[in-house]
Amino acid sequence: MTLEEKIKTKTAVIGVIGLGYVGLPMAVTVARKGFKVLGVDISDYAVTHVNDGENYIGDVDNQELKTLVAEGRIKADKEYACLRETDVIMIAVPTPLDKYQQPDSSYVKSAVESLSKNLSEDTLVILESTTYPGTTEEILVPILGKENSYKVGENLFIAFSPERVDPGNKDFKTANTPKVVGGVTAECNRISKIFYNAILDAPICLVSSPAVAEMEKIYENTFRNINIALANEMTILCEKMGLDIWEVIDAAKTKPYGFMAFYPGPGIGGHCIPLDPFYLTWKARGYGYHTRLIELAGEINNAMPDFVVNKLQRKLNEKKKSLSNSKILLLGAAYKKDIEDMRESPIQDIIVLLDKYQSDFYYHDPHIPEFYNEKNEKSYKSVPLENLKSYDAIIIITDHNAFDYPAIVKHSRLILDTRNACKGIKSDNIIRL
Repeated sequence: MTLEEKIKTKTAVIGVIGLGYVGLPMAVTVARKGFKVLGVDISDYAVTHVNDGENYIGDVDNQELKTLVAEGRIKADKEYACLRETDVIMIAVPTPLDKYQQPDSSYVKSAVESLSKNLSEDTLVILESTTYPGTTEEILVPILGKENSYKVGENLFIAFSPERVDPGNKDFKTANTPKVVGGVTAECNRISKIFYNAILDAPICLVSSPAVAEMEKIYENTFRNINIALANEMTILCEKMGLDIWEVIDAAKTKPYGFMAFYPGPGIGGHCIPLDPFYLTWKARGYGYHTRLIELAGEINNAMPDFVVNKLQRKLNEKKKSLSNSKILLLGAAYKKDIEDMRESPIQDIIVLLDKYQSDFYYHDPHIPEFYNEKNEKSYKSVPLENLKSYDAIIIITDHNAFDYPAIVKHSRLILDTRNACKGIKSDNIIRL
């Protein structure tokens, strides 16, 4: 039976390397469509929890995972040897930046090298990890093709298809988000489209090469990064001019064309927007080009935690209080509302600054009971949301829907609202970003 026939009859076995925020939702999506899924992860925690049917990712339904595992549709392993029986393999491993803000491809290389030793003929391999243009053809093709004497496009099929996971998005999940695919050859594209059509309920957009798909993903997040930076810079200017940035944006939104609303905040969080643009700046240097706008946007967004703390300091000074002698509550720790994801959350930098000023600070987040801040190497636990009058100031960092904002405002001395969460609530105790 050909690979195409296996996919169409759902007898193909699907492998997923990396069972994190991207990999596990994809594994569930594939299994839901009737395929058997074998997941591989280096984490004992991930493997054990998956095999026990215990979910640890916000966008995965707990009961659905338990049911799929019980039915034998999903199984996890730490060893790559299980992938020898797979027909399609998706790679969804981390692609962080190193300390020099350069792409760290070690996870991708390690995964591909391990896979190459357990790769069967007539297999489709798709990289979904966000990375710089050229990764698929520079890393996957040489290792998987040459080391196995397979010919790409004939008995080995390789493509790049960027993940588009948006944690907490109630409308768009893995299954219904349009998919961009760039195969190494036309046949790779054809087989990839057949596969994604079998597992997704969304349009498939084929592009001419993996590099185009890789660039497309970076462009998506760079677009957002730059527009958020513009909103943040406008916020700083509006404060100096005595204007309300939120009112300005609401007014601009009334234009039915030519404007897309982006909002300011205490900083940029998540795995994608703060990191992905730097993949491009690194790659551009190899072509002798300096991506000035992208790097400037990064500087503006990275400066927002300082802006927030400095604004709080000024407001406390007006009340004859110093930041170092104030008790501060940070409301929300996740990088966006109603999720449990803390990756690159602005609270991490704000905590470092408050620590530097020797402030007495605490945090509360119903989604994150505790966390370790790598930026100052300290651990923190969420405190109960009570006795708000004991705090000199509260900074709303994440606008979770679980928070009762009218009650919080009523019982607080001073609130610095960085998310416009208190919109419509009238109080002299509220200052907005």
